[in-house]
Amino acid sequence: MKISLGRKLAAEFLGTAFLLVAVVGSGIMAERLTHGNMALALLANALATGAALAALILTFASVSGAHFNPVVTLADAYLSGTAWKAGLSYVAAQIAGAFSGVVAAHAMFGLPAFTASQQVRNGRGQVFSEIIATMGLLLVIAGCSRRNAAATPYAVGAYITAAYWFTASTSFANPAVTLARCFTDTFAGIRPADAPAFILAQLLAAILAAFLARWLFRTGKVAEAAS
Repeated sequence: MKISLGRKLAAEFLGTAFLLVAVVGSGIMAERLTHGNMALALLANALATGAALAALILTFASVSGAHFNPVVTLADAYLSGTAWKAGLSYVAAQIAGAFSGVVAAHAMFGLPAFTASQQVRNGRGQVFSEIIATMGLLLVIAGCSRRNAAATPYAVGAYITAAYWFTASTSFANPAVTLARCFTDTFAGIRPADAPAFILAQLLAAILAAFLARWLFRTGKVAEAAS
């Protein structure tokens, strides 16, 4: 059965919105419950995000491919998995969903809809971390969807959980998520001045990963199992 573009965009909007609810909401809850223990707060944030991401991919993959991430969509479009016109619509839905997720998370915890973040995330190490985090994510998706499609949601959730810990930036790896997190002055936030470098790093990583995935896996798609 052919799925309409409208339904696909709704799935991308909802999936990205719930992803941000998980990222921001678990960050707020962790910060409140851990009383300044940053390691414990990061652990809680990472586990909640990874688990939610796996569940959301399982839920929406059959509708839209469950990209929830502009670099996944753009890399997939480059590799002929998604039409460019539809891909750009995906990106718009993802960005709108990300901001909606921030609003929803803030509403649950009695915070203003948007507050500019003051969380400083800058420096070469953090920017390089975003290249590593994003390349790794795209390669996990490409490799798993090609050889073991059923494992892709779990692999992605596991990778993001781990990347929270092995990257200096705590692995944003998603331009829509990065933009939306500029407007939450909570544990999950990023200062707006620091976001452009993160996004450029993520886009560069997407280009590198797309070329590498085509060579390594001989695949014409990034999200092959889901698209």
